[in-house]
Amino acid sequence: MKKPLIAVTLGDPAGIGPEIVVRTIADKAVFEAADCIVIGDAGAAGLAVKAVGADLKINCVEDPADGDYAEGVLNLIDLKNIDMAEFEYGKVSAMCGRAAYEYIEKGIKLTMEGKADAISTAPINKEAIRAAGVDFIGHTEIFAALTNTHDPLTMFETNGMRIFFLTRHVSLRDMVDMITKERIIDYVERCTEALARLGVTEGTMAVAGLNPHSGEHGLFGWEEVNEIAPAVAELRERGYNVEGPVSADSVFHLAALGRYNSVLSLYHDQGHIAAKTLDFDRTIAITNSMPILRTSVDHGTAFDIAGKGIASAVSMIESVKLAAKYAPHFTR
Repeated sequence: MKKPLIAVTLGDPAGIGPEIVVRTIADKAVFEAADCIVIGDAGAAGLAVKAVGADLKINCVEDPADGDYAEGVLNLIDLKNIDMAEFEYGKVSAMCGRAAYEYIEKGIKLTMEGKADAISTAPINKEAIRAAGVDFIGHTEIFAALTNTHDPLTMFETNGMRIFFLTRHVSLRDMVDMITKERIIDYVERCTEALARLGVTEGTMAVAGLNPHSGEHGLFGWEEVNEIAPAVAELRERGYNVEGPVSADSVFHLAALGRYNSVLSLYHDQGHIAAKTLDFDRTIAITNSMPILRTSVDHGTAFDIAGKGIASAVSMIESVKLAAKYAPHFTR
């Protein structure tokens, strides 16, 4: 059976990205699940191979079709954008920020062209990206712009539990104003479409409550009464299999047990805390509602341990495996 081809970006070279990518390519389970084409810099990749002591041969190619996808081979599209004489681990660098952006840009191009089935990204550093003059705050914004996607959906998958986010990088005060009936309806509709694209068509989506005990019918707040419950009622009338508001102190536990196929978290930390408490290393982000599939680790560049060969690659390994799992639902 033909394995899916996953484009893997190296991340910020000054961080742990190169090391966890190298460990991922060397992982037996990843080799069995997917063919991988790494997009990065040969110098940075070579340092990472030495740092982790991996038994890998770096094979530089111009195109994924030219790769040698045998075990023990790291196929690399070398963008040659790191001056190793100036390179330093653990430092915010405009050079590394620019390089990290160019890896993403190339990976998106390859996947959009159908030369890869999905893309899996290693961590970038927002300060380095800004220092490089790249006018995006992070991965999601880059993918939105380069794939021409309005408001991509973020979904976490952790041990089979899936979490979407109604709001993300806003303050708690602003978040409350964004919880509207119209927004919830729009997100549930789009989240349902995103799940179907991934092949998930059975089960019930839960909408989390905001206030303690989902407000207790107005005793602790009116968001559930005025916005969330009416949205869920209208969605059910339209035929959507959705429940809510379900108290946030139980909804993620119930989803982890399999009662719900997904949860619409109302704000960033509500869903992040649940997923990362369940399994921090295996919390994988999927950017949905784009023409291509993208998975990612949900941790940072860890500059403090970069280059030491001690960074755990569990998240990167799971990210590539998840990309391989869902890639057959995307055509190239």
